[in-house]
Amino acid sequence: MRESESTLATIWLIMLRLVEEHGIDPEQFRTTLGIAPETLRDVRARLPSRLADLAFALAAAQIGDESFALRAARCWHPSNLGTMGYAWLSSRTLHTGLKRMERFSRILGSRLSYRCAEDDDGIRLGFDHGRGDAAIGPLLTDFALSILIAMCRVNAGQQMRPARVHLRRARPANPEPWHAFFGCPIAFGEPADGFLLSSEVANAPLPSANIPLANTFDAILTEQLAGLFDDDLVSRCKTHVLQHLTSGAPSVLAVARTLGLSQRSLQRRLADLGLTFQGVVDETRHELARRYLDDPARSVTEITFLLGFSEQSAFTRAFRRWSGMAPSTYRCFGDSILNQPSAGADQCSAADGNTRRRGPWP
Repeated sequence: MRESESTLATIWLIMLRLVEEHGIDPEQFRTTLGIAPETLRDVRARLPSRLADLAFALAAAQIGDESFALRAARCWHPSNLGTMGYAWLSSRTLHTGLKRMERFSRILGSRLSYRCAEDDDGIRLGFDHGRGDAAIGPLLTDFALSILIAMCRVNAGQQMRPARVHLRRARPANPEPWHAFFGCPIAFGEPADGFLLSSEVANAPLPSANIPLANTFDAILTEQLAGLFDDDLVSRCKTHVLQHLTSGAPSVLAVARTLGLSQRSLQRRLADLGLTFQGVVDETRHELARRYLDDPARSVTEITFLLGFSEQSAFTRAFRRWSGMAPSTYRCFGDSILNQPSAGADQCSAADGNTRRRGPWP
């Protein structure tokens, strides 16, 4: 493991509250790990990932309950997750929140990864703790997924339940704590960790949504991601594109110079990732377009120029290419209609391109 692998220090406040829930002195626990108290008060501080491995192993030995990490759901606060915590609270739907977690999870922990995907059954969220078959892996999964489910319940209501949960851990001797927490069918001994939300639950509008705030937080998170991980070439490219879009899409040469690369080197490194520079620009514009269209205060004309298009027809053609629908159709139906080719513009009365979203959308 490289020393550069790290976790956001404020997440450790959750861990300290968790061990306290189980009767362990949190200050003594922190001292044993050698973590300075001022580090946990620094919103920009990071701690080596190896300390997290040591902390879970130490907690497991002292607590002696293999389900102990599920109680992390009772110990988190949005501030412990930095900007990500508040971005989550402002999400329009659980689906958009999970996609946000997928995109920015490395800020929370550089070894963690989430994968949010749509299938016929709903929205599937996969989690990888990055420890392979290590003994602490199931504990890290319980910790991460219990917090994420608790976050979903803060937004969607405490009665929210996944449709299914699948866990890599072997079936425990007493599975009741997992069934009690998740409240749905659980499959143990699976190839991967994660859960499934029904499309109805995942795409339901949330009363806590705040689109302008979410857009602001996303911009901050994008910059944080690019600043933290020099190896994340795509995030660094996206950050530069975002900063210059109102003047039109920047050229590959301009971005390459900003990153200290030659144009050929940038294109080659993107090709090694299976990407092209134009593809990165299009993806950045598409992501930003969807965020702007979620905000009813912005007209399609305004969004056109914010994305660097010279005229609305060019933006409409580009959005159709990216998503298979007009911007006005997306504005009416949002994420719930994506990947449904039968959804036509005639389902939405948006002839002028500035129609506001129907129904209870924020």
